[in-house]
Amino acid sequence: MKHVSIRDVAALAGVSYQTVSKVLNGKGSVGPETRSRILQCAVQLGYSPNALARTLVTNRAFTIGIVASDLSDYVLAQFVVGAEREARRRGHATVIGTVDREGSDGELHLHRLIEHRVDGILLAAPQMEENPRVGEILRGKVPAVSIHHVPGGGISTVGSDHSQTGFLATHHLVGLGHRRIGTITGPKNRRVTQSRLQGYRRALAAKDIPFDLALVEEGGLAAEDGYDATCRLLARAPDTTAIFVHTDIMAVGVLSALHDLRRRVPEDCAVVGCDDVPFAAHLIPPLTTVRVPFYETGETATRLLLDIIANQPADPQRILLPVTLIVRSSCGSVPSPISEEKIADGQDLN
Repeated sequence: MKHVSIRDVAALAGVSYQTVSKVLNGKGSVGPETRSRILQCAVQLGYSPNALARTLVTNRAFTIGIVASDLSDYVLAQFVVGAEREARRRGHATVIGTVDREGSDGELHLHRLIEHRVDGILLAAPQMEENPRVGEILRGKVPAVSIHHVPGGGISTVGSDHSQTGFLATHHLVGLGHRRIGTITGPKNRRVTQSRLQGYRRALAAKDIPFDLALVEEGGLAAEDGYDATCRLLARAPDTTAIFVHTDIMAVGVLSALHDLRRRVPEDCAVVGCDDVPFAAHLIPPLTTVRVPFYETGETATRLLLDIIANQPADPQRILLPVTLIVRSSCGSVPSPISEEKIADGQDLN
């Protein structure tokens, strides 16, 4: 099929191609009758803009790149969906590259996106958060926004206060009277894990409950990790009466392990997860969890990136979106949403 060009529209409308270009790009002064005729001819011919030509004229590709972890991870997939839809709403296309579990091909993705002259890059690959080359590749070359730490700084970030997620979950369990509260963490080398563990310790300290390393068990990213970690935790600390799990995915394994160990939930052991994935409300019992706004993070990160592309602000920004405790049956208390703003206001959470 022949591509319809600006010159084709100009010939049908009986005007110069420069005049058509002004109308289609919303620039310059063209009379209303001529403008209307040009637009009608463009529709009649089925004209669509040539992205490459527009790039050459404007020096912008109207495309952003996204470097992300495996999109089978629900929470990161939600970030990508939110980012892509916001980019599309703002007239930008997206190019998405996924990195392997170790992030060893992440640098290659970044170089390729820069070579393809994307206008900016979004990072959503936590396995790259300690790679010093990431900041070196991006700083000064292309606008970028990340949902995780970038070594050396200089890159704007959008996310949530993960220390607060750990605090909200543990504070709630303390308020229900629990004193032997275990926690099953994500991979210890991830910053989000350390932040959530810090929040857990902060909530215990707030009620003068000693931190006990025997109640901390490393899990991972899968439901099986939660199952295995629960068995290890309870074998070592059988007096555990509540467990804060760092992800809802692992919490599925935790509930399964408790069932196999004949521990009733919440009567024998309360459980609180983190993330609020859609199935959390449909587990048996429904899972109390801390909602992290991953979709909204993608939207916000894209808006910030496009603002940086348009205005190039001098200083990097750090935006934190609020997290919310969603109380369900797995912890044994009456359901009611509790947000971090209530803590900031000094309200009683229990």
